[in-house]
Amino acid sequence: MNVLIIGKVWPEPQSSAAGSRMLQLIELFQHQGWDITFASAASKSKYSTSLESINIDSVTIRLNDPSFDQFIEDLKPDLVLFDRYMTEEQFGWRVAESCPNAIRILDTEDLHGLREGRNIALKEGRSFHQSDLLNSISLREIASVFRCDLSLIISESEMELLEGFYKIDLSLVHYIPFMINSLTYLDIKEWKGFEEREHFVWIGNFLHEPNLDAVQYLKKEIWPVIRKQLPKAELHIYGAYPKEKVFQLNNEKEGFLVKGRASTVESIFSNSRILLAPIRFGAGLKGKCIEAMQYGLPSVTTKIGAEGIPGELPWPGAIADSAEQIIKEAIALYTSSTEWDNAQAKGVEILYKRFDKQKHGSVLIQRIEKLRDELTQHRTNNFVGAMLQHQSMSSTKFMGKWIEEKNRSKES
Repeated sequence: MNVLIIGKVWPEPQSSAAGSRMLQLIELFQHQGWDITFASAASKSKYSTSLESINIDSVTIRLNDPSFDQFIEDLKPDLVLFDRYMTEEQFGWRVAESCPNAIRILDTEDLHGLREGRNIALKEGRSFHQSDLLNSISLREIASVFRCDLSLIISESEMELLEGFYKIDLSLVHYIPFMINSLTYLDIKEWKGFEEREHFVWIGNFLHEPNLDAVQYLKKEIWPVIRKQLPKAELHIYGAYPKEKVFQLNNEKEGFLVKGRASTVESIFSNSRILLAPIRFGAGLKGKCIEAMQYGLPSVTTKIGAEGIPGELPWPGAIADSAEQIIKEAIALYTSSTEWDNAQAKGVEILYKRFDKQKHGSVLIQRIEKLRDELTQHRTNNFVGAMLQHQSMSSTKFMGKWIEEKNRSKES
């Protein structure tokens, strides 16, 4: 196939789990011998992956600009992958008009509407209700799911939500979590043990609001109590794109050390004893918790932090939702080598049984090939998608056309 990926941003695997996820999909498609072009209207940063180094053509495109129409007509992709719903909103109608026979796939990354609903509830100091799922972001995102031929869903919990609450037919969605290479005996043998590790660690992209909230939560309610009981322990805070208000949280006397961007996750996770991840809202899978398992690092997180990761398997550490319980579990795990060793082993089992790269990759490719062969009937069965493509995309289209004309007037 000839594949076009339209990215919301250029992949930065060292900055976010979303960047790692995108590269996993690219690698999977390349393994099939498919030709891949990656396009984005975003600016590249010095942390963006060099796609050319892995034989991917990269193209800078413009929002609300007819040049994209000519670009895609010349490329003639067989498959177009939209990176998150807002990218489909911006370019989906153009793809449908210029390349109507191209398969349109949405990679949701996580359900943004679910994250927004949980954020609303947290800010209002109350429990999350189903009515919180009817926010404006959800309405836009679910419309995007219906308009596409297939949407990639990273969590089984979100699959259940889409089918049960939003009433989306399973023919329109596909469960595909992170795809992880299996750990080898040598990988595990090289892990440092309990006595060789020290301190607590947190990591997360600070452009992502749940991460900033979690660090502030650690600073105000969790770490002061842990530090009082473990006066020699430190909490090291890492993350991409920290703003000044994050660095202002640094306090050496309290052992709360804001380190900024991590050089490598491996060097940090391999030497830390506990990952503290008190996520209070969000969606999808928490890449930090999965990466911790890859380096033998037990974690203490919340139900939302663990959501969609272990299935029926025990968590490699502890899951707790109140500050008091998080503190209790973190101290117990930090001070007990027996509990810590058991937690480390549980992470190996989760990676092996839940995130096998070969298994999930092959199933997705089979799904795409079947979709290619049955695309006409598939679209015939998706009346809601056809209706939304006609109605909601018309408004997006004419707004885009209006902006085109406005930009053209400015240039002249």
